[in-house]
Amino acid sequence: MTSARRQLIDANATPFYHVINRCVRRAFLCGEDKLTGRSYEHRRGWIVDKIKVLSAIFCIDICAYAVMSNHYHLVLKIDLEKAKSLTQKDIISRWCQITKGHAVATKYMNGDALIDAEVMLLDSLLAEWHERLSSISWFMRCLNEEIARKANREDECKGAFWEGRFKSQALLDEQALLACMMYVDLNPIRAGIADSLQSSDFTSIQERINSLDPQDDTFPSLNTLAQSTNKRPQTTPPSLAKFDGATHLSQQSGIPFHFADYLELIDWTGRAIRLDKKGYIDNQRPKLLNELGITPDAWLTSAKEFRRQYSGISGRWDSMCEFKKQHNSGKWCKGKASSQALHP
Repeated sequence: MTSARRQLIDANATPFYHVINRCVRRAFLCGEDKLTGRSYEHRRGWIVDKIKVLSAIFCIDICAYAVMSNHYHLVLKIDLEKAKSLTQKDIISRWCQITKGHAVATKYMNGDALIDAEVMLLDSLLAEWHERLSSISWFMRCLNEEIARKANREDECKGAFWEGRFKSQALLDEQALLACMMYVDLNPIRAGIADSLQSSDFTSIQERINSLDPQDDTFPSLNTLAQSTNKRPQTTPPSLAKFDGATHLSQQSGIPFHFADYLELIDWTGRAIRLDKKGYIDNQRPKLLNELGITPDAWLTSAKEFRRQYSGISGRWDSMCEFKKQHNSGKWCKGKASSQALHP
C-alpha cells in the first residue's frame, strides 16, 4: 500500500531526496524505437531544460540527474533558507511563472489598495504558494504534467504518460547522499549505453565535467582533472547545486563534499563497475571512502544496486527506523544489511 507523500518527504528531517519517474505502456521518454526507427532523443532535452527552469523558480536545488530511455532520476535538495528569505512579491512573482496566479495578487503587485477581504484572501494565497515553492511534490507535478502533454501531442494520443506518481527516497546522511548521487550519475555506464563519464549524455556529472574545461579538445583524465580542480576555483553550472566541502549535512548549504574528491571517487567507481573495462583498479580507497569509513566492496555494491537496496528511506539504520516512527509510516524498513555495510 502506498504512503501519503507527507510521510515520505519532510524537509526538517532531511533536505535531500532521490526521485524517479517511469513511463507507462513502455513509452519512450527518449532513445530510439527499434521497431519503427523513430528517434525520441530530443525528449531528453525537454527534461533537462524543464528541471533547470523549475529549479530557478522553486526553492529546490538539483544535486544530480540522469535521463534514461524510459525513466529519469533526480537528486533534489529543498532549500529552506532560500524559502524563508522570500518576500511577498518574490512569492507572487515566482508562482505566477508557473500558473496564472490570482487577480488579487495582480492587484497587489500593481500597487493598488486592497480591501480587508482581499487582504485576507491574499494572505491565504501567499501561505499556500509559499509552501508549494519548497514542495518536491509540486516541483514534480509541474515537471511531469508539461512533459506528458508535449509527448502525447507528439505521439498523437491521450492518456497517462507516467507510471503513476513519482517514487521518492529520503537521504538521511552523507553516506546515503553520496551513494545515491553516484548511483544516479553512473546510470548510463551501468546500463551499458555510455563508456565514460564524458560520454554519459544528459547526466549531471557530464555537465559538471564539461563546465570545468569546455573548450579543451584533448580532455584530460579524471584523475588529472580532480587534482587540478583542487588548485583552482570551482566552476559550478548555475543550474546545479554546489559542492561546498562541509563535513556534515547540518553545517552546509550545498553538497557536503569537495568536488575534486567526488570526481576521484566516481572515476574509481565507474572503472570498477564496467565489466568490459580492462585495466588496473588501485586498491587504495579514494579519500571520501576513507573519510566516511566505507569499504570498497560495500561501496561498489551500493553503486550498482542502490535503488533496490532501500525503499523510501536511506541512511543509518537507527535513523531510518526513527524516521519511519516519527512519520507513522510503519515499523518495517527495507535495507538493514545495506545500511550497516555503508555505516560500519
